[in-house]
Amino acid sequence: MFAKLRSKNKIIHTRARFFAPSVVDGENMKIGGLLKFSLIDYPGKMAAVVFTQGCNFRCPYCHNSELVEPEYFCDPIPEDTVLDFLEKRIGQIEGLVVTGGEPTLQKDLIGFLTKVKDIGFPVKLDTNGSNPDVLREILKLNLVDYIAMDIKAPLEKYVQLTDLKDCAERVQKSIQIILDSDLTHEFRTTLAAPVVPVEDLPKMVSLIEGTKKYRLQRFIPRDNILNKELLEGIPENFSEEEVAGFQSVWGIGGN
Repeated sequence: MFAKLRSKNKIIHTRARFFAPSVVDGENMKIGGLLKFSLIDYPGKMAAVVFTQGCNFRCPYCHNSELVEPEYFCDPIPEDTVLDFLEKRIGQIEGLVVTGGEPTLQKDLIGFLTKVKDIGFPVKLDTNGSNPDVLREILKLNLVDYIAMDIKAPLEKYVQLTDLKDCAERVQKSIQIILDSDLTHEFRTTLAAPVVPVEDLPKMVSLIEGTKKYRLQRFIPRDNILNKELLEGIPENFSEEEVAGFQSVWGIGGN
């Protein structure tokens, strides 16, 4: 069984298998998709993108249900297949993006990142910030070169939005770990009216005081989002012009 996975302007087919949404079992990475070439996922670099399976958040506007909900998973792409691909692309691509799902749920994430770095590729990690201990260890070992962390909402709204209890404190710790590091990073927020109203932006900006980059992105309605009821609110969704305006006021650094 194949499932379609969309990454911005690309569609690829993935295989995955079932596992608990908050814990990824097994020693190898559970990779649900591989985008062989991207110019938009790693700022300033031509990169491949690995999509990991499983997420502990249930954001209603998420459009990667194939990587979040176990009933949509198919067999994973073997880790060795990805590593072999990277070996053959030395000199052709400039880095690897590891995204999800939520990559920090993967038990072999550190082992996988070590292998990628041994091949010689810079790594960008996308995370929701729910596992600060894993993030701290990754930074300690110098296994990533760029981190992008989602700011979903003000801290007091995290449980309501993500359906995960006790995550706000962990998210706050991850923010501070990133801010205290010398690593190139960005924070970003998906604006999905009315789930993430613009009135929340001042609180979210205050969480990341000191960052050099905060990017706002527009929610794009798709049929495969987690909460189908959100599609009924499409007329209320922010326009591209509105999001650009919010970026000019609340965003930090280049978009």
